[in-house]
Amino acid sequence: MFMDGFVVIALFRHGITEENKRKAYLGWNDSPLCPEAGEIAISQTYQGYFSSDLPRCLATANILFPNSCPRYLQEFREMNFGMWEGKTYEDLQDEPMYQKWLSDPNRYCPPGGEFFWQFTKRVMKGWDRVIQYILSHNLSSCAIMTHGGVMRYLLSEFSPSAKEFWEWEVSYTLGYEFIFTKEALRRGGRCTLLQEVPLTVKGNG
Repeated sequence: MFMDGFVVIALFRHGITEENKRKAYLGWNDSPLCPEAGEIAISQTYQGYFSSDLPRCLATANILFPNSCPRYLQEFREMNFGMWEGKTYEDLQDEPMYQKWLSDPNRYCPPGGEFFWQFTKRVMKGWDRVIQYILSHNLSSCAIMTHGGVMRYLLSEFSPSAKEFWEWEVSYTLGYEFIFTKEALRRGGRCTLLQEVPLTVKGNG
């Protein structure tokens, strides 16, 4: 039940993929969803839907919200890891540039990829597009299907309590709902309340 005078924006991570299972960097490349990703379910529905345009997000959106027809936003893609896509920590740990990037991702970036500041600027551009759409269409709720890095950044920016990017746990089976006043939404403030949205496994409730 959504509250009058408030706007709910829900964030969901795509289902787990084969590359995620390998703990490989997966940014703008894609990977098939694992079979268990097709078993997740949710009872909640929203007035509007948005999604990263990468296939793993679109496939997950179709599983959770089969009749949603989300608006695709490239801005909500995961960080671009360039030449490190598909590689694991073990593959990269001896590369000096990789170690520099781990220590300062704003100053260094993966070869052919994005700096962290470029990634966050892009995500905020997508967020602003969503807010404009919500306000212009007078929506009281929407859901965004996206990636772990995007979720961590938005949680660090808009949750009621300030936590750093890597302090956020972002699961494949748990979403988050920001609950904003419209005034906070217009001025780019933090939300009033953050609540978890657990996903269920089909056949288990």
